[in-house]
Amino acid sequence: MHRSGDEVSFWSAVAMGIGAMVGAGIFSLLGQAGLISGSAVWLSFVMGGIIALLSGYSIGRLGARYPSSGGLVEYLVQGYGEGVFSGGVSVLMYISSLVSISLVARTFGAYAFELLPGGFSHIWVEIFAASIVLVFMLINLRGAASMARAENIVVLLKMAALAGFAIVGLATMDPARLSPSTYPPVGSIFFSLAITFFAYEGFRIITNAAEDMKDPARTLPRAIMTAVGLVMVLYVAVSLAVFGHLSAAEAARAEDYALAEAARPFFGAAGFTIMALAALLSTSSAINASLYAATNVTYELARNGQLPAALGKPIGHSRQGLVFSSGVILVMAVFFDLSSIAAIGAISTLAIHLIVHVGHLRLLRQTGASKILVLASIGVNLAAIVLSVIYLWSRQPSTLVWVIVFFAGAFVIEAGFRTFTGRKIRKRIHLRPESTGHPD
Repeated sequence: MHRSGDEVSFWSAVAMGIGAMVGAGIFSLLGQAGLISGSAVWLSFVMGGIIALLSGYSIGRLGARYPSSGGLVEYLVQGYGEGVFSGGVSVLMYISSLVSISLVARTFGAYAFELLPGGFSHIWVEIFAASIVLVFMLINLRGAASMARAENIVVLLKMAALAGFAIVGLATMDPARLSPSTYPPVGSIFFSLAITFFAYEGFRIITNAAEDMKDPARTLPRAIMTAVGLVMVLYVAVSLAVFGHLSAAEAARAEDYALAEAARPFFGAAGFTIMALAALLSTSSAINASLYAATNVTYELARNGQLPAALGKPIGHSRQGLVFSSGVILVMAVFFDLSSIAAIGAISTLAIHLIVHVGHLRLLRQTGASKILVLASIGVNLAAIVLSVIYLWSRQPSTLVWVIVFFAGAFVIEAGFRTFTGRKIRKRIHLRPESTGHPD
């Protein structure tokens, strides 16, 4: 990994982004967003997609100028310098990504368990969750090319399944269920933005493949916008199909499997099984792409001196950070109930993106990005954070406390590691994007 080459093509990068976005999100987050915005959830997905497109523009321009396996880690360093602040936010992003992958692995285990005949112990949820992490750890150990081939195949299969669901669902839905008269207050639609944006968040994983692209300056921005655009269309179509068959109350009762429940009216008894298999494909590809990205983030953090240097050392065709990250993910997926902190991950992700975009303002001359579009990305991210805070303050104030704890913990880890090791972060010079050389 971590060398210039042509292992990750444009469409492979798009597949990575789609694979990471269309993971557990459309299966679990759809129900959670529906609890807040009801049958108008499709509007929330449209607005969440617009936020993702604006964020994707800003991040894509940064990636074109500073191609790095670290992705957002590198952009934070470029925007804020090599210090505790950029390091702390980077560590927060890494921790959030591990929690997110653990949630996806747990979702895989839950759906796999539902496909078993009756009589099996619930421990099989944990066994399946651990097994899928190990499988894709081994695939990623074989290198970026192996990861990309697996991702292309799985993404194609799951997109076909979800597209088929959306087409049949839209053709057979009851339009009256989507009437504006069934919508909740307008404020509720905006309050669900953090959740629907979180369903797009996986596009950032494309940035972690920059060093494995032949021409990242051209490929990376195009891949991000293409992936977000395709997923936005899919999310809107699926949410219309679901709420065209289920009322808000029915979707709320089936919060964790609303999409599968919506398949029953037109797929019959086999509906749940079909969508459960689609869920396995979706979560599998999300884990595959996310492990690849997490490995590159640990490599970058280790190279910067923000994590132990051993995590950047080679193992197979990857780095030891892959094994370490997989181990942490496996432990969290098996021993912790992570569903309760999904909102923490959503707000933390919005905050990380906001910080990256603000830092981008200092780099506009280098990236050539539109100041108006970068400011727009800052504005929409900030608005989504404010709306989420208002909603949680009135419903789940303890969640906001945990967001603060997550941020504080990341900075404590960053400052503590620096103090303990006394290591200094070395300066690095980046080649211009038109060069195909590998920055070191």
